[in-house]
Formats: sequence, structure tokens, C-alpha cells
Amino acid sequence: MKKDYKILIVDDDAEARSLYVEIFKSEGFEVTEAVDGIDGMDKATASIPDVIFTGIIMPRMDGFGLKEALAKNVATSNIPVVMSSHMGREEDRKKAMEVGVRDFFVVGMITPREVVSRILDLFSAEKYRLYISTKGDVSRLVRDLRLKGDFSCVVCGDELALDLKITNIEKWEFTGKIICPRCEAK
Repeated sequence: MKKDYKILIVDDDAEARSLYVEIFKSEGFEVTEAVDGIDGMDKATASIPDVIFTGIIMPRMDGFGLKEALAKNVATSNIPVVMSSHMGREEDRKKAMEVGVRDFFVVGMITPREVVSRILDLFSAEKYRLYISTKGDVSRLVRDLRLKGDFSCVVCGDELALDLKITNIEKWEFTGKIICPRCEAK
């Protein structure tokens, strides 16, 4: 793992939460715990974790309420949320996808180590690099951005690339920037 990711684990089941805390810590994560959605929202806004792993059914605020509250807060709206269910209801999975949860699984259907692996996959798969060619609307983009017509870096002359990062996979939303891979590596 290239960086120490911060994860917030939200679950009212102390035993389950403790299990995941230990597993994520053993994988190098910085772990914060919360006992329900309200506690989770407070801790998410205080520490801005890289990912939130939450259950669904909890007192005071459930996992769906937490995801919706996170989405309404500018500081927390882009934090990926992974949700687990003890019940395995199809309507929970559908609702999770509708509210923008990045991954959903049923407890007991995958191992805790697989949960860690799937969460790590979120970080490695969320950024894409596309090299710019002369097809489509690229010439208009080049003109609008006042780039060189040959799609090369004005500093070193290497080919430019478009870096995309998923901001909402369900809505196919991305943020992007044009970069020079060589200059960025310096």
C-alpha cells in the first residue's frame, strides 16, 4: 500500500467493529470507530477519512441516513462509502446503489480480508490516465484550453494526458485535469 489510508468504521455491533478495526490496522490503515450514523457523521466531518465502512441497521441514524447526510455536506460528499448488510436483502443492495454507495456486500458472504481487498481496489481503480489524440472534440478542447496543437507539454515537449478520477460511479461523474506525466513526476 503506497499511503496510509484513513478509514472510518461505523457499526453498533462492538464485536464486528472490533474485528474490522484489527484487520484494517494490520493492513496499515489509520482507523477511527463510530457506534452509529450520528457518531459517524461527527467523526467524518472532524477527520475526513479516505473511506467509510458502515453497516445499515443502527440506532439514532442508520447507514442510509449516514450516506445521505455525508452527501449533503461539502466536506464529506466525495468520501467513498462501503456498506455491509447482515440481512442480505436485495432491496438494501438496490437502495445502497441508488444513494451512491461505492460497494455493498453481505456479511458472511465474503471474508474480512476480502473486504479489505475490495476497499483497497477503490483507491487503485478510481483514477485513469488517457493520452490525448486528435480524434473527436479534442481540437476544440485544445483551442479552448489554449494548448499547443500537437498535444505536447510546453515545458518538456512530451505528450499530454488527461487524468480522470471517479467522483460518482453511479452517475458516471468524473473530475479531470490535463497533465504532463513527465513534469508531474518531477
